[in-house]
Amino acid sequence: MEEKNGFGYFLLGLGLGVAAGILMAPKSGAETRDLLLSKAGEGTDYLKSRADEGKEYLRQRTADLRDSATGVVEKGKSTVTKHRDTLNAAVEAGKQAYRDAVSNFEDTAKNEGGV
Repeated sequence: MEEKNGFGYFLLGLGLGVAAGILMAPKSGAETRDLLLSKAGEGTDYLKSRADEGKEYLRQRTADLRDSATGVVEKGKSTVTKHRDTLNAAVEAGKQAYRDAVSNFEDTAKNEGGV
């Protein structure tokens, strides 16, 4: 917090220094206004270029995150499919084991009944 206040004081001092410099400038009013317009234009151009760089950075990060999320989703889908197939195979094996047990039981019952 103290660091932010220090920066604020710096900007205030900078603004006061610029104002004092303009008031005490050896140039005429027209020259000073032209200089201020020129510097304001440079500042505007700088801010626009920085904003464009920021937009491009955000676009790139968004694309990277989208690709990453897509990869995670695809990996999750393949894992779910693999486990579903394994579960289906286990259920089928259980059904077959049940059928075999019932068949063996019926065969044993027939053989004991016929003896």
